[in-house]
Amino acid sequence: MSDLSNSVFLITGGSRGIGAATARLAGKRGAKVCVNFVANRSAAEAVVADIRASGSEAIAAQGDMAKEEDILRVFAECAEQLGSPTVLINNAGIIDIEGRLDEFTADRIARIIDLNVTGAILCAREAVKHMSTRHSGNGGSIVNISSMAAPLGGSSTYVDYAASKGAIDTLTVGLSREVAREGIRVNGVRPGVIDTDIHASGGNPNRATDLADTVPMGRPGTAEEVAEAILWLASDAASYVTGSTINVSGGR
Repeated sequence: MSDLSNSVFLITGGSRGIGAATARLAGKRGAKVCVNFVANRSAAEAVVADIRASGSEAIAAQGDMAKEEDILRVFAECAEQLGSPTVLINNAGIIDIEGRLDEFTADRIARIIDLNVTGAILCAREAVKHMSTRHSGNGGSIVNISSMAAPLGGSSTYVDYAASKGAIDTLTVGLSREVAREGIRVNGVRPGVIDTDIHASGGNPNRATDLADTVPMGRPGTAEEVAEAILWLASDAASYVTGSTINVSGGR
């Protein structure tokens, strides 16, 4: 278990699910944590309270990661209150109601791409500005949260979401090579069937349980299991790992 006491984490979408589990675990291991949220301040503050109770510093930073001005403000708040971020967990993302591509509206597709792709790229851009030795930074780590939907395709559920996560996989590879000699490692995690409340926003709150039999391990994963992989990639324990994406999927 790596000590993260010299790290400043900025976790987008950190108030629930995988983001919240990662924030709490990072705090337990000594990191300062900026918990980004878009609307549910009480949930974000609960995560912050848990981190502070474990002895680490934390703040909640409101911002819609689909909007450039909000992204800039959240990075600035993190730097001002906790220090320049040394780790970005690029986690904010959305799905929509399950269906076929020929049923999806342009507005739906745009919402998903704006947050899951454009927003994630902009967050990575800002992280590079803070971390890169080219910009007088001290290095750092970016972990992009993808999905097993990317290699599986998401057919008849959410092809648009799957495509957005395919873009994240490409971002991980390309950016890792771009900044490898500037002190920044860039990696990804592909969660599989994980028991979080994101499924409710897709119209099927029981989806993780319903799909348990399709997982070789016979059960959905937990947000905490995904968080362990994220923190390993973010930490010095993975010092020679960049451009990699780990499947946390129970074999699916």
